[in-house]
Parts: sequence; C-alpha cells; structure tokens
Amino acid sequence: MGNEPAARPFLSLAIMMMLKDLATHLPGAGLVGSGEVEFNAIEYDSRRLRQGALFVAVPGFTVDGHNYLQQAIAAGAVALLVQADRRPKWAGLAVPCLAVPDTRAALAAAAAAFFGWPARRLTVIGVTGTDGKTSLSHLITHVLESAGERVGLISTAENRAAGRALADSGRFTTPQAPEVQSMLAEMVGAGCRRAVLEATSHGLAQHRLDGCEFDVAVMTNVTSDHIDFHRSQEEYLAAKGRLFQMLDTAVDKGIVKTAVLNVDDSAHRRFRSLTQARVATYGLDAPADVTAVDLRPDGWGVRFHLRTLAEEAEVRLGRPGTFNVANALAAAATCLALALELPSIVRGLESWPGAPGRMERVEEGQPFSVVVDFAHAPLSLRRVLTELRSHSRGRIIAVFGCIGEREVDRRYAMGQAAAELADYTYVTDDNPYSEDGDAIIAEIARGLREAGKKEGHDFAVVPDRREAIAQALAMAVDEDVVLLAGKGHEREVHLAGGSYECDDREVARRVLAELFPA
Repeated sequence: MGNEPAARPFLSLAIMMMLKDLATHLPGAGLVGSGEVEFNAIEYDSRRLRQGALFVAVPGFTVDGHNYLQQAIAAGAVALLVQADRRPKWAGLAVPCLAVPDTRAALAAAAAAFFGWPARRLTVIGVTGTDGKTSLSHLITHVLESAGERVGLISTAENRAAGRALADSGRFTTPQAPEVQSMLAEMVGAGCRRAVLEATSHGLAQHRLDGCEFDVAVMTNVTSDHIDFHRSQEEYLAAKGRLFQMLDTAVDKGIVKTAVLNVDDSAHRRFRSLTQARVATYGLDAPADVTAVDLRPDGWGVRFHLRTLAEEAEVRLGRPGTFNVANALAAAATCLALALELPSIVRGLESWPGAPGRMERVEEGQPFSVVVDFAHAPLSLRRVLTELRSHSRGRIIAVFGCIGEREVDRRYAMGQAAAELADYTYVTDDNPYSEDGDAIIAEIARGLREAGKKEGHDFAVVPDRREAIAQALAMAVDEDVVLLAGKGHEREVHLAGGSYECDDREVARRVLAELFPA
C-alpha cells in the first residue's frame, strides 16, 4: 500500500542521482546517513517501487506514506525522503534519509531536479479555471502546432509530446509531480519547444506543478467547484491563484511572463493582483485586448469577427457556442503573447478539430444528432443543453449521471437542469467510485421529480450506461439531439466493486451501426 491511489505507469528515463546532490535542491533538508547513495527513480507509492528507488513518504488524506517505510525498503528503496515532524516513524531505519519540512512540496522539487529541470528548456503555458481547461489546452496546442511548433500537452483527455502519445495519468487531470516532470523531460527529448499544461486546483494546491517554471498563465472562468476538497470558495480561488503567483518565481527564459485573463469573469481582478507579469486580456462583454463581435451560427460551428488592439480578422470555428468563442479568444491572446502572427493564429483556430469528448459529434448516417460532452456539473450541463437547443428542431434527449466523491449538491442540481432544458432524460452511471451508484442516481431523479417530471414519461433510470445510451438512441427520431454527457473522452465507468468498459463515442457508434446498417 501507499499514500495515494496508483496512477498508471509512466515512461522511466535512465537517470541516476546521488542523495547528497538532491539535498542541495531541497531547502531545509537534513541528511541522515550517507549521502553517497545513488537512486534511479523517485516513487511515492510503495506498491510500485523497484530496486534502487528513492521513496518519498507523503502524508495523504486517509493514508500516511510514513506508515509504509519498512515495506518500501523491503521492496528495494535505497533511500527515503521523509517529513521531519514524523521522526519517530523513520529514525533508525537501515537506509539513508533526507528529512524535509513538507514532503509533498519536496516531491515536486525532487522530481524536477532528478529529471534535470526540463521545464527550464520549454516555454510552459498553464491553463486553469473551472470549465473549458481541456478544450482550451488542446486549442492552444493545435494553434501552436499548426504554426510549425513542436508542442507537448498534459490534459485530462490526452498527454503527448510532438504528436506522440505519453502515459495516461489515470484519475488525475494533473498527474503527480514525478509523472509531470517525466513527461516534460520526454517533451524535451522529443524536440518540443512549448508545453501546454492543464493546471487544476488540486494539482496546484498539492504542489504537483511546482517546478514547472510557467511562462504564461491562462484562466478560463471560475465558478464554485471542488468544495469537497478545498472546503471553501476562498480556498478554491487561492489554489487557482497559485498559477499566477508562480509566474513571478519562474526562471527567466527570455520570454515575457504573461497572465492571460478573462475580463468577463470577476476572478480576473484577483488573479491580476497576484502577479507582476504582463497582462493580456480577452472577453466578449467587457473591453479587452482580444475580443469578438458579430457572432453567428454556421452549421456545427460559429463565425465571428476577431479583434485585437492592432488587427482584426474573420474566423470560422468548427465548434458551436459562445464558450468556444471565448476559448478561441483566450488561445489567440496566448499565442499573440508568444509572438505568433494573427494570420497564423486564425489558420490554427479554423483548422481545430476539437478536443476529444468535448462537443464531439458521432456520425453514422443517422437522421438525428449525437453529441458527446464532458459536462459533469450543473452549470456545464446547462450550458451544453442550452447550446444544443439552438441546433435542434426536435427533442433533446439527455443521458448522464454524476461522479461520486464530489459535492453531493451537484446531483440534485443536475436533475433540475435536465428537467428545465431537456425533453427526456436517461439517468445512469457516471463514476460513482467508492459511493453507492444507485443513491447518486436517486438524487438526480429527485431533482427531476421535484421539478415536476414523471418517471416513465419524462425520464428513465437505467443504471448501466451502455444500456442507457442504447435506449436513448433507439428513442431518437429525425432532427432530435441526443446528448451523452459527463464522460467525454473516458473509456470506463468506475464502480465501488469494479469497473466496466464504456466509451460513449464507441458505444454510440456500435448502437447506431446496428440501428442504421449501411
């Protein structure tokens, strides 16, 4: 056992480091035993240890890594990174120790040093906010790549270096620090000049992104989220704000540090106050450096006139909705800050294929629309349903559940949103994880009922997500829109007792092929 859920393995680079050399990179570190020991990996989960590793004992929320020091040594750890205030747990052990004030923070610094500070050889762009992080990260990456750049990406949906897939980070949008630094090192090895990272509030608060040496920090929007973890909106905002504070402490790479802020969101004022970096603004409503006017739908997309302080251009974006226009403005402001020319940026915006599982259509020749989206909170579900209403001359049939181990209130609120904006709803599994999936579904159904909807007439409860998708597609007729919400790019449903395969896109394709054979 270890102190965090096991993430999926990441590529191990052939590196060796002396314990005494690592100590020089960790402020306040005290060396106990020989510093001449060499280690070949950094590991924080004793279940994945291999011979020759440094084990970092991190106190978790339910499990303390210091309880597994003996197991780590037995599994092959040659040295330990421990917390000074846990001395009774590590004093007198058979291998050398580095004692530090905070092992979670030290894990990030140790990983960055071990992999040779790869972020110092990259222009690093961090994207934070409540909604739209994945889409914006992919959009920025695409615009840079379309301009001829070699780019690395770490996002909820995909990790890659110069177009080559990297390891899946499991449940974590922002992987743990050793995975982050390993991926950055792989990006450097692949010849990347830029790296785009989703910066989640969890990842920022838990120091997973320390050592990433950010050059540009970008915000999408900020609403209330993850209060189960952060305990208050103030803590949530403080976590997001760390990204902007980190601009001021990052190494100078000859690039002007820039905060890209959404002036339509009041949180931008707070983030502006946290950094001395140059500020670039974007927005649709308030005056901004980059803005858009004359928005008009264009098939499964939108046209608009993009304006900067110096230039303007007509843009046709291949994804609908004002939220995607806002992302396009954020991407444009980011790339302008990196000295790309506007015509190059426009070409990138117009050729963007979209992010996996974000407003992604499934087409198998059916006479109605099928859309897969990651919306898994009340506000994002409302936003997507509202947008789809403008693309439907028929009914909207929604399929969704609610993730477990998150705020309980969002379940009822999602039911209320569907009651208001969908014509028929299938309530099903999302990822209940350790919680009772049926209880989560019942709370969503309560939201529907209390909004006046009747089971069997306005909604159905179908726990197996694959079956719910099949029933929704069988119900749909010409000009309806079927929304499969909540899972997006994900390929499995995780239950308390196990999991089952379910990629909404692939399930939909299979069912549609049976309903509408070529």
